[in-house]
Amino acid sequence: MGELLAGLIDVELQSGSTETLTRQLYDRLRATILTGALPPGHRLPSSRELARQLGVSRNTVSFVVDQLVMEGYLDVAQGRRPTVAAAANAGLAAGRPISRGEPRALRTSRWAERLRKADWPFASEGRPKPLAPAHADARAFPHDIWARCLRRAARHALTGMAAVNRASLQAALLRHLVEHRGVRAEARQIIVMPSAQASIELIARVLLNAGDIAWLESPGYGGARAALEAAGAAVRGVALDRSGLAFKGRRDQPRLIFVTPSHQHPTGRLMPVHRRQELLTLADEVGAAIIEDDYDSEFHYDGRPVAALQGLDDTGRVFYVGTFSKSTFADIRSGYAIVPPNLVDVFETAQRHSGQIVPAPMQDALAEFIDDGHFAAHIRKMTRIYRARRDRLVQALGAAAGDHLRIEPPAGGMQLLAHLDPHHDDRDVSARLAEAGVTARPLSRHFTGAITGQGLFLGFAAWNEQEIDTAAAVIGRVLRELAVSSGARKRRRKA
Repeated sequence: MGELLAGLIDVELQSGSTETLTRQLYDRLRATILTGALPPGHRLPSSRELARQLGVSRNTVSFVVDQLVMEGYLDVAQGRRPTVAAAANAGLAAGRPISRGEPRALRTSRWAERLRKADWPFASEGRPKPLAPAHADARAFPHDIWARCLRRAARHALTGMAAVNRASLQAALLRHLVEHRGVRAEARQIIVMPSAQASIELIARVLLNAGDIAWLESPGYGGARAALEAAGAAVRGVALDRSGLAFKGRRDQPRLIFVTPSHQHPTGRLMPVHRRQELLTLADEVGAAIIEDDYDSEFHYDGRPVAALQGLDDTGRVFYVGTFSKSTFADIRSGYAIVPPNLVDVFETAQRHSGQIVPAPMQDALAEFIDDGHFAAHIRKMTRIYRARRDRLVQALGAAAGDHLRIEPPAGGMQLLAHLDPHHDDRDVSARLAEAGVTARPLSRHFTGAITGQGLFLGFAAWNEQEIDTAAAVIGRVLRELAVSSGARKRRRKA
């Protein structure tokens, strides 16, 4: 019987393997039981005999046998050798279910199905390439200073239960937002989240029931559309005019309105004060909440920035959302939401239940980074750099592709919109540019409902002058090639 077992295991345990001898023996013996090669009731050799056959120590064998007994693969009785347990291989074969016909597929929830259908088209772009929008320049970030903040925060980290939202970061962030964005809030209203996207998703889940109407700018932010649709909302695209969301005359009444009033995503347009007041009045009349995504408003280049919509709100309807990943760099995965004071408790509960928690050392490091002036200094530095890069991209695109593009230089932010001639298909242009190593998101993918424009959404913040010039030249070349091929097709049709 011992020789039979050694043959069934059919292995030479390798002392030089990355796996220990104990692990090798455990895996092989367990697999032999699971395949049914050792049937229930089969008696194993003694630990001494098995150790001799396999060339390992008796202690190794004894440890493996004890482990398999504990897990239910072997039975052992006083004074008798171990036997294969009756149910050890009843439902498994080589770690996989024994075939019982066609397996039934797992059913996912309605929420998961909505999430599967939600269209967030740019989630799989891969490693950022010029001119990918929404990326800060990590090369210009003060990594040494940030590392010191992280080290100090880690050394002084508290053990045991700590507040999910650290008071130090809430206070530091509030001071910054009051001074630079004109928000009105108490520190406790700040919910610290892993990202702005997480904030949008949590707000949608707390406020919306399936079928509730949600308004979204069109063109607008695809991540918001994905979050709202996953929450079960009936998302309605609302067209834009020069002042932003053009909602006058609409008959549908929203439960939630998502806007980017400081730098509309993706056009870069600014919502003036009169339209903001009209939006607040409408929300109050229909009982709607407003999500204000202030994603990159720290960077403003022309004139004075307009204060946040949240600061104008007297009714507690505006949820202000921001992120550190745009103002610092992408790897600082932390965002925040300012929620109305009467909803702080429910949001803290929802935050805990959903596990949307930023580690305490990260929060403490951010608090120090803000309080010591490094955050404001970095924003001042990057504002100068990003303004120059915006101007460089506008100039380079004008020189390389001015006959094919109409550019809307934004007053701030980290990206711009270049409108294409109507005969161009922006998805085709985007695909051809991707093949040439340039990222340009098609404007048409940002619409909800009717597509009323073609263009390229281009980032400038993360890319230096050489990268901008090279990418602009590629854009010009691709657009000229497409124009030539389009002209040739028209001439063939006429002929």
